[in-house]
Amino acid sequence: MTFKEKPATRPTGTQPSDEELIARFQQGDAYAYDLLVKRYKDPLMNYIYRFVGSRTDAEDILQETFLRMYKNKHYYREIAKFSTWIYTIAGNLAKTELRKRKRRHFFSINNYMSTDKDYELPDKNITPDKYADSTITDAEIQKAIEKLSPKFRQVILLRDIQGFSYEEIANIVNIPLGTVKSRVNRARLRLQQDLKKIVRD
Repeated sequence: MTFKEKPATRPTGTQPSDEELIARFQQGDAYAYDLLVKRYKDPLMNYIYRFVGSRTDAEDILQETFLRMYKNKHYYREIAKFSTWIYTIAGNLAKTELRKRKRRHFFSINNYMSTDKDYELPDKNITPDKYADSTITDAEIQKAIEKLSPKFRQVILLRDIQGFSYEEIANIVNIPLGTVKSRVNRARLRLQQDLKKIVRD
């Protein structure tokens, strides 16, 4: 089961490629930067939002992604696709936000503990709400995605929503190709199981 959404707009015809635009931006062409932002704003926002599950946090991460692209433009080298580079930045920022949340949650719980004993946070498996009909809504899909651990969530978003190849995902996440395929398959299986429960219920 896959959940395809509109990926980043790929240049066609006489439109400059991403790599041409970033090269122009590295040479001081601010308009090339604007074109890249326009091209990647919506797909990146969708990716980050589905990753972190908060529109406000996603908007902040998106702004920080483009800020880092602006400040670190000379770090890009054409040995990698521009899309791989920009999604790596966004993904790293999203994972950092999730780690911060986990720490905040951990410390907020420990504030209520009366001993110094270490406690593991419970695994929160959210039971999807029951609906009158069997139509799977976008909110239900998002809820199922958020139940995945970040490492599975990231690869399934990149593969089935953003449309990246397995090889591109391996470069973005910096893991072996075989690991990417394994994680995608396991994430798909988990999503299928959760969404079938919704339809059945």
